[in-house]
Amino acid sequence: MNVVKKWIKEHPTAWEFILFNILSNCATVTNFIVMWICTGFVFRAFSNQPFRFLIFNYTNVESDLGLCGFLSFLVATALAQTVNFFGQKNLVFKSNADFGKAVPKYIVVAVMLVIVSAALPAYSQAFFVNIGISSGLAPTLANVVNIVVQVVINYPAMKFWVMPDKK
Repeated sequence: MNVVKKWIKEHPTAWEFILFNILSNCATVTNFIVMWICTGFVFRAFSNQPFRFLIFNYTNVESDLGLCGFLSFLVATALAQTVNFFGQKNLVFKSNADFGKAVPKYIVVAVMLVIVSAALPAYSQAFFVNIGISSGLAPTLANVVNIVVQVVINYPAMKFWVMPDKK
């Protein structure tokens, strides 16, 4: 255990990123559970209803689940981002950032993530179905793509803008 503690002390930024990703798994688990509940039950009645608005293109109901897919990804991402904010603020960044200032900044980042995460699955699901992945597995793979995109956007935004080191 001393080797791990020594490595963490010598590589605090790498450890922070690793911890960020480990704790992001709480948001990831939230995201998957909510997405499965929403696509399987809550919004299932809308799975044959195409949906298109601005960049959101859920018109191929066989591959993207239509309005059901859009609403499911939207709700799953919003709830996962809420879980993520508190975990990252308190456990990864141990931020003393003013809550009243951090929350609006995080909301900007989260809204951007929600927009990207609600738009992207229609395209990624169609891609997966077109390369031969089953339409049952395509939403899960699209969710994996979403999560990777979220980490790439979220970590630097939180570290340098939402919860910067105040030392």
